[in-house]
Amino acid sequence: MSAVQSTSKKATPTPPKTAAGIESATQTATLELPFRAPYDWPRVLRFFGGRATPGVEAIEDGAWLRAIDFQGASGTLAVRRHARKRCLVVQIDGPVSAHAQALAAPLSRMFDLQADTAAIGAHLAQDPWLAPLVEAVPGLRVPGAWSGFELVVRAIVGQQVSVKAATTIIGRLVQRVGERIEGHPHAHTAWRFPTPAALGAADLAGIGMPGKRVAALQGFARAVASGDVAIERSDLPGAAQAGDVAELDAMRAALLALPGIGPWTVEYVAMRAWRDPNAWPATDLVLMQAIAARDPSLERATQQRARTDTWRPWRAYAAMHLWNEIADRAGGARGG
Repeated sequence: MSAVQSTSKKATPTPPKTAAGIESATQTATLELPFRAPYDWPRVLRFFGGRATPGVEAIEDGAWLRAIDFQGASGTLAVRRHARKRCLVVQIDGPVSAHAQALAAPLSRMFDLQADTAAIGAHLAQDPWLAPLVEAVPGLRVPGAWSGFELVVRAIVGQQVSVKAATTIIGRLVQRVGERIEGHPHAHTAWRFPTPAALGAADLAGIGMPGKRVAALQGFARAVASGDVAIERSDLPGAAQAGDVAELDAMRAALLALPGIGPWTVEYVAMRAWRDPNAWPATDLVLMQAIAARDPSLERATQQRARTDTWRPWRAYAAMHLWNEIADRAGGARGG
């Protein structure tokens, strides 16, 4: 099944200039990206909404919005679920609309459109703990990430703090180190996320993180800027992009070798940015509590391993179901 169901495009060869010399976003393309039903769009949006980077991403009127730079062109994405058809509709505004076809694949991965929910659900439902969760939310997905670099930054910032606190600090980073997009029409997506080089060299005093975490964050950013660590799947050889286990293991090892980055961060990145369906952030506090609540004898991550290993090769989806259960109860974004 093709990732692009239909494409229409309207563009002017030479976009008009504003008084300030900024190109106006008169170019537009639309993609329809089909998904395997069922697809729980409200929970995908809730997950992204609770972790949206202030100034860079936003959830508004049932859509995920973001300004992007892609293949040398800039623009804005708006992703919605189609009202009737089994697809997401992506509106691409600005010069980046010329790359609409190339955007289809990364967006399909990011929104986990081709997950075989029937196979995943059948496997996880064999466990009596997960069976009611799968029955309640059969279309649950693992939300991805537009940028692996941004996700790692988020994961480091989020170490030992709440989702809300991490979002606040990420917003400060964007304001201090990011770049405002002049003439951008949408205030909530008018910033570019800091580049690895800029973040690695920035003065982050008073940003709201302990000194060791700041050092870990900037050490990671410098490693990416220098090319010592590959963090995007597009940086890998073709075989790895198709899911080569050895290459993913190498990426895990390289990230884990950096100071201040532990197994939780690596597995969280593997789960969302690298699209490893078997990734499992074993030391995640919410996951550990969810398991211990079901069996108090399984209090530590090491004690839980025998049980969680039965969820292979879909442990990332098991994590989402357990996080989602807590979020449903709390009425908000919890876990991850």
